[in-house]
Amino acid sequence: MGSLRNIGSVPELSKRLLYTLFMLAVYRVGVFVSVPGVDRSIMDQYMRTGSTGLAGLFDLFSGGAMKQLSVFALGIMPYISSSIILQLMAVVIPSLERLQKEGEQGRRKINQYTRYGTVLLSLFQGFAIASWLESLSGSVAKGMVFEHGLGFKLLTVLALTTGTAFLMWLGERITERGIGNGISLIIFAGIVASLPDAVIQTMKLSTFQGGKLEPITLVLIAILVIAVMGAIVFFERGQRRIPVQYAKRVVGRKVYGGQTTMLPLKVNSAGVIPPIFASSVLMFPSTLGNLFPGASWVGWIHAKLIPGQLVYNVIYVGLIVFFCYFYTAVTFNPVDVADNLKKQGGFIPGIRPGKRTADYIERVLSRITFGGAMYMSAICVLPTYLQSSFGVPFYFGGTSLLIVVGVALDTAQQIEYHLISRNYEGFAGGRGPRIKGRRAI
Repeated sequence: MGSLRNIGSVPELSKRLLYTLFMLAVYRVGVFVSVPGVDRSIMDQYMRTGSTGLAGLFDLFSGGAMKQLSVFALGIMPYISSSIILQLMAVVIPSLERLQKEGEQGRRKINQYTRYGTVLLSLFQGFAIASWLESLSGSVAKGMVFEHGLGFKLLTVLALTTGTAFLMWLGERITERGIGNGISLIIFAGIVASLPDAVIQTMKLSTFQGGKLEPITLVLIAILVIAVMGAIVFFERGQRRIPVQYAKRVVGRKVYGGQTTMLPLKVNSAGVIPPIFASSVLMFPSTLGNLFPGASWVGWIHAKLIPGQLVYNVIYVGLIVFFCYFYTAVTFNPVDVADNLKKQGGFIPGIRPGKRTADYIERVLSRITFGGAMYMSAICVLPTYLQSSFGVPFYFGGTSLLIVVGVALDTAQQIEYHLISRNYEGFAGGRGPRIKGRRAI
């Protein structure tokens, strides 16, 4: 209670929290605004029978908007995909790489390009979803679309693109005027809002409600979820601390330096970005397949790229490992760290300053990044086998738990920083260790 009183005692922090909650409330209200010309009750019934595939993945990251056929059905994934493309292009295009190094001005220009890419991807994915909705047939999906044709497709594309652009604006406003990273919080809010329904659906599968899940199975599922959350907290707070010694300097009559500090390298420097990026990439083939509903390769995609299938898991793990290394390389430059240490008179004991220091930091970072990538792959993939065995809702998967816990840690850390800057003891309270956060999107 004392920590909550501390939050209320900082006017700026209170305003930021209220602003964040208000924007998230706007997002949740918008989830129930349906695209014109569709019956969302039929879609809800269809998703409950076939949400184990990539449709369920879309629904997860859109916070249930796909099930509601909402204007937010695309979610924030086009923005994330656009960010991936820009970051990959910055590696091979020198002009974009220079923009990344130009500070605030360059960041604004890249953000502008990301917004343009978001709109283009939204137009493409919106048209693919409209085509997919028209191609649905069978007793469950019959009558979902009132009137087929070009008019429906154009109206759906316009509604979905506008919804994604509005979500992008919401996320940027939260980042600028609220607490935490806005894009991450939007995904977080969507997953958390869907958890109560997932719990209800799980209980309906129990023997108490005429299902097949025994009480002992429900207990094991609860233990698994708690264990996964504990493992996420443990690894997200894990660090490799490299000792740094500063040489003594005499300025006038005063002696500066001579102390030893630590250079902390996080086990998971990329945060929750790798699984989100990997999921976004895996959604693209399905989106492309919706444009060609009659092609033979589309059936293979829908059959193989399902969470829990071997092909999906192999590709998913490969993408997670790739994005762990890629995003760490983008956000952390050992050469710059070594140069800054050298300028400040710091050195790693036993390692020569300059290139040798940069090589040493890069070697250590590569090793712990491999461990972080393996941890993240295990968290995201292993629970899917239990899901397929027990029929547990997709929201209890490792990916959703990783996002929820990771974003919560990051937001708590930012609250902590605000409290510490106002000379309060912090959100965690007491004199114990501070909350260790992680980078967000």
